[in-house]
Amino acid sequence: MKNIKITVIFILLIPLLTSCWSRKELNELAITTGIAIDKVDDKYFVTAQVLNPGEIAGQQQSTRLEVATFGTTGLTIFEAFRKLTLQSPRDLYLSHVRIIVFGEELAREGITEVLDFLSRDHEMRTDFFLTVAKNQKASEILKVLTSIEKIPMMKIFNSIDVAGENWAAAKGVQLDDLISKITSDGSNAVLTGVSVQGPRDIGNDLQNIEKIDSPTRIKIDYLGAFKEDKLVGWLNKDESKGLQYIEDKIENTVITVPCEDRSLSVEIIRSSTSVEGIVENEQPKIKIKVDSEGSVGEAQCPIDLSKVESLKKIGSKTEKDQENKIMKSIEKAQEWRTDFLGFGEAIHRADPKAWKKLSKNWDEHFSNLEIDIDINVDIRRLGTITDSFQK
Repeated sequence: MKNIKITVIFILLIPLLTSCWSRKELNELAITTGIAIDKVDDKYFVTAQVLNPGEIAGQQQSTRLEVATFGTTGLTIFEAFRKLTLQSPRDLYLSHVRIIVFGEELAREGITEVLDFLSRDHEMRTDFFLTVAKNQKASEILKVLTSIEKIPMMKIFNSIDVAGENWAAAKGVQLDDLISKITSDGSNAVLTGVSVQGPRDIGNDLQNIEKIDSPTRIKIDYLGAFKEDKLVGWLNKDESKGLQYIEDKIENTVITVPCEDRSLSVEIIRSSTSVEGIVENEQPKIKIKVDSEGSVGEAQCPIDLSKVESLKKIGSKTEKDQENKIMKSIEKAQEWRTDFLGFGEAIHRADPKAWKKLSKNWDEHFSNLEIDIDINVDIRRLGTITDSFQK
């Protein structure tokens, strides 16, 4: 009886041991690394950048490029992707996409319809970065060859990642984060801008990467601010950094302050921000507290860094610089009446009952919001020397 039961179990398990019925071999796929989406009249123009696997892995020098692009239009994004099979000899495989670029015109019209496709497609992972092509078509970004990185989309992905960690004026935004911001009641989204610098006709030619100083490059720009799903404007360097302070996204950055008639640079090596929402007499308020730790990175002036008074003076100037950047970001958000700072979420967390009433007219409340900023900077490190050579 026992043997019969074991036999029946094995028979039932046999169907589960069959091979993948929907498998596709690697040589049947076009591995897509980047997608550009533009709006042309009432249609979407989709451009895909795909790998040439033989050139990526090959050791011998070849005249063929590591990537290729294909583009076509469709009434929907899904339709455009299927039409790309008329150009591509292989099925587009989207699981390795690293960058998606929206054209500025499309971003200003609204990106909700595009996000529906990106979040619905079963092949798409969510660990790619979303960006906006600043003052140009998204398709132009995908046509530029880059030095060092053979795959241009990896160059953009890595540049955004490195710039976010070391400069703090750019940030990598992934799909889940973007959808969360757009659908949130008390916050709006920002996306990093990218642009082509230099002659665009040279950018897609081999000569662009055959020179030490490439004539055409892809530049990581500052942040574009959204209201709901529409791009409303571009933040500058200071405004972008101010937002990063408010969101507690500063990992490392540099602040340059005046020092007599020259300059002194402070590296922010540690920073922590708390944003507290308060409702008093039905009026919303925000308290921002920033604690940072800095290191003297360069001193062009004859300052005596062995004195505590000197370090306090540098710390005070650094605090003023941080406050100035934060205020610029707040003023821009209030001017555009879009809460990409997340202050509405802070009020909601602090007092859900009051938020229910305030949210009905949050734009008005936000543009007149009372904000208190408290910043403390400690200069703890001087590098490997104490006195400046200028001294």
